[in-house]
Amino acid sequence: MCLFGGARAPTSGKLGSPLTGGDDAVTTLQSGPDSIYDLLGIGFGPSNLALAIALHERAAASAGADGFRFGFLEKQPRFGWHRGMLIDDATMQVSFLKDLVTMRDPTSDFSFLCYLREQGRLVDFLNQKTLFPLRIEFHDYFEWAAARLTQRVEYSAEVCSVRPVTEDGEVRYFDVATRDPRAPGRSTVRRTRSICVATGLEPHLPPDALLSERVWHNSELLPRVDEVVRSARPIRRAVVLGAGQSAAEAVDYLHRRLPDAEICSVFAKYGYTPADDSPFANRIFDPEAVDLYYGAPREVKQSLLDYHRSTNYSVVDVDLIEALSRTMYQEKVQGVSRLRMLNVSRIREVESHGDEVRVTVEFLPTGEREVLAADLLVYATGYQPQGIGDNLGEIGKLCLRDEEDALKVGRDHRVTTAPNVTADIYLQGGTEHTHGLTSTLLSTTAVRAGEICSSVLARHAANTLEAEQPVGRG
Repeated sequence: MCLFGGARAPTSGKLGSPLTGGDDAVTTLQSGPDSIYDLLGIGFGPSNLALAIALHERAAASAGADGFRFGFLEKQPRFGWHRGMLIDDATMQVSFLKDLVTMRDPTSDFSFLCYLREQGRLVDFLNQKTLFPLRIEFHDYFEWAAARLTQRVEYSAEVCSVRPVTEDGEVRYFDVATRDPRAPGRSTVRRTRSICVATGLEPHLPPDALLSERVWHNSELLPRVDEVVRSARPIRRAVVLGAGQSAAEAVDYLHRRLPDAEICSVFAKYGYTPADDSPFANRIFDPEAVDLYYGAPREVKQSLLDYHRSTNYSVVDVDLIEALSRTMYQEKVQGVSRLRMLNVSRIREVESHGDEVRVTVEFLPTGEREVLAADLLVYATGYQPQGIGDNLGEIGKLCLRDEEDALKVGRDHRVTTAPNVTADIYLQGGTEHTHGLTSTLLSTTAVRAGEICSSVLARHAANTLEAEQPVGRG
């Protein structure tokens, strides 16, 4: 079993060459202890893509940054970000200005606006008078940026282990073992002075949930629905569990794609909670808010998380809430109600019987239960970090933890390690306890990437200078 289930890794071809600035500075990917990287990124989603851009641009501006060598390892066969939820009319929930670079460097040619200009849609987008692009458009922007850095990433590969390498009593390197999922018997080991783990989130499911052809997580929504439509299989009823944005989007999408089916939305709230995107509340996503959060006492951090959960967790855009409400009312007027809201309710039991899924729903105020004979059950129950602290394998033992057994992480996103460890571990995600709500969000991706870039290069320069110091004579 691979160490990083959602982690990424290389296969063959080319990867991080000496950081000399231009796209032509590419060398054949090497492995083994004789070829040492200064940074290997595990995962190549938006977070590490932003870091790759920051390093690339720093190289171009500094004529090579003293031969800093970096590359990124990606499990997927190509760049992809929540592909299963790229609904045709869904929009981003963050401004296009919070792209991969603008908050760090507004002059970067990796910005969303530069992407629009290259695609010939800049004027058209401006005429839309919106800050929020289509989600499929923003994903295409990510792919456009990733395609410009293909020499820095290996796709179709998987990180299986990260092991410490000790010299003279110090852990100076990590050996990153990878395998190609298409050739599981083959593996490659690459040595690096630092790693940056950005393995993203994985689907969260209720305990004992069993997935099947008729029961799936909403992360698979589009391909699963396409499969159902192609099969011409009659769908009489679909049930969606969840109260957040993804759940509401899944309900709306299923209602449109399956015109003959009843769509039942099950959630424990009385109604969907509107997302708080008001100007003052949104300050929790400002880069300066990370500084304040990081230095705050533990009880203040918890209060901030509790106060502002409505900006991100289990909330829905008010426009979508109103659209679903209008749909329900119109159906009542017409006498055909296909959209049902089973609020203040929970799913208590799921049983599969042939081509049917029987879902027992309890109405919480009275305890009354109803059994829904459904053709589809969709768990829109969110995502969770991939347990970075637990899944670091051997090097997890080198990481220091606080009194609540959470990883200690510096302001520069670098894990605090034992005194004898000089190799570095950076995290993008899994740091909500130290850096706040934005640790896994796009809001500060560009800024966070810039901070990690500066830290990595500064430590590299310091180590290089120390290595070049002449040895004193006794």
